[in-house]
Amino acid sequence: MTIKYGEKVILKDVNLEFPKGKTTTILGANGSGKTSLLKTVSRAVVPSTGEAVFNGVPLKQYKPKELAKRIAYLPQVHFSPSDISVKTLISYGRYPYRTFGKNLTKDDINIVENSMELTGLKSLENRTLTTLSGGERQRAWIAMTICQQPEVLLLDEPITYLDIRFQLEVMELIKNLGETLNITIIMVLHDINFAARYSHYMYAIRDGGVYSHGLAEETLNAAMLKDVFTIDSQIHHDERNNCVFIIPEKAR
Repeated sequence: MTIKYGEKVILKDVNLEFPKGKTTTILGANGSGKTSLLKTVSRAVVPSTGEAVFNGVPLKQYKPKELAKRIAYLPQVHFSPSDISVKTLISYGRYPYRTFGKNLTKDDINIVENSMELTGLKSLENRTLTTLSGGERQRAWIAMTICQQPEVLLLDEPITYLDIRFQLEVMELIKNLGETLNITIIMVLHDINFAARYSHYMYAIRDGGVYSHGLAEETLNAAMLKDVFTIDSQIHHDERNNCVFIIPEKAR
């Protein structure tokens, strides 16, 4: 698959596969094509050559509402009216299931309620978005995507602009949702240590192609960090969380 914007090639002849029910993180330097890749999986971007396939069927063969029932995409930047409530935002996730002009059904309402419970937002359901902390707002947006009942959840930098506490809170939420709902999660992250801790698999993108991929603990190594991010680093093992972690030493 090749992705181009005009004459500019973003990714060329890449072939990626995402294991069902697991969390895969895409790593790479700024401008390497990570977000373009997520947009292609969501069908927001159509590849110039090749195609994205879901459950053996090319994405282009799905009707928009049918695809939205299967794949939910949360971009890095999202906008909504500032005066809407948490519950209203989450209910937007039922759009693919609604009939034009019809109100939410009893089943829709139950799914909205369950999405709030899963994300710990029940006590905040009547609060407007502007009154929430950054971490609470991000939980609300994630709850909206969960309300779509997707098989695949795409997250583009879900912890950007959050402080360390809220980053940890959101990453724990993503992990718990993946395990509870058994959904496939594909993320783009810049924080490599969070990627190591919360991913089963990784893809490292460089120079318009896949540099390496595989299990998180195998993909994340000093050679990859040197070639993809041009940094020297120490690699250690986190015994408590059973994952590797890095200490950056020097930019090359």
